[in-house]
Amino acid sequence: MNYKRVIIVGIPGVGKTTVVDKVTNILYSKNKNTKYVIFGSIMMKEAEKIGLIDRDSMRHLPVTEQRKLQIAASSEISKIKTEILLVDTHLFIKTNEGYWPGLPFDVVNALSPTHIFLIIASPKEIILRRQNDTSRRRDNITKNGVIEELEIANNMLCSLSIITGAAIMQIHNSNNQSDKAALSIVSALGVI
Repeated sequence: MNYKRVIIVGIPGVGKTTVVDKVTNILYSKNKNTKYVIFGSIMMKEAEKIGLIDRDSMRHLPVTEQRKLQIAASSEISKIKTEILLVDTHLFIKTNEGYWPGLPFDVVNALSPTHIFLIIASPKEIILRRQNDTSRRRDNITKNGVIEELEIANNMLCSLSIITGAAIMQIHNSNNQSDKAALSIVSALGVI
């Protein structure tokens, strides 16, 4: 069987989780054996063992502690056997120490992706989505800050392709176009 291990990434506010939910629904409707995991949720299970109570607090841990949580999560995810594995995660985490890779070498090697998709949107859309997201404690951001994050994401995406040999693609998620973005991913996976 031709297994696909798919990592879908994007900076906060691009609508990544909405797109991944739609990709998952399309794959289920095509009777594809699919498993969808949120990397941060797996990390949170590990973080609870050290007393953390929410995902946002992980960003404030020392980088060495974040790294331990990443490694534990990637180890758990690497054990999942399914036709299509979708991993929803971030390329980096913004910390007080700077940008820390969400998919450093040993983590991405454990995940062994066949495809990596970067969800993008315009800076204006990203800022509005972050401001309207009351479910998370987001840091304030400027347009220049969002542009910087998008540039870092693109650079990390290219680096990951070189390291893993995975196919990469940018998927634009404009407002009210998440169905189109999801179909682009499913098409690139050869499902439709």
